[in-house]
Amino acid sequence: MITLSKEDYEKIVSYSKKELPKEACGLLAGIIENGNKIIKKVYLLTNIDQSKEHFSLEPKEQFAAVKDMRANGYEPLGNWHSHPNTPAIPSKEDIRLAYDSSASYLILSLMERDALVLNSFHIEGNQVEKEELIIRDVS
Repeated sequence: MITLSKEDYEKIVSYSKKELPKEACGLLAGIIENGNKIIKKVYLLTNIDQSKEHFSLEPKEQFAAVKDMRANGYEPLGNWHSHPNTPAIPSKEDIRLAYDSSASYLILSLMERDALVLNSFHIEGNQVEKEELIIRDVS
């Protein structure tokens, strides 16, 4: 299971809409409690591919994000990206590029502008498993 705050969900949605028509992307950091991932920080990074079909994280921003994670005592939990015109499921390229089997891969579909879908996946080799994703209000 992976948990995301409503505020961080809105941050991902807002940035993804701003980056249209290209894919938006970023990293996820947080803690693991009893095997559950709790996202504490979402990083909004530049898609250097400038593509609506794939993404590559900007290396300097990626390094700065990892440095910030360490400074805050967070673990890297995975990454996220948007699919401007396709469902919130991993593409063949997403699966091929999923090198870290411990990571969660969140995908936000903007295909239906009035009914956005965010899903999380565990990817190991060619095996794709949907993870339970909870978006919670922070009180």
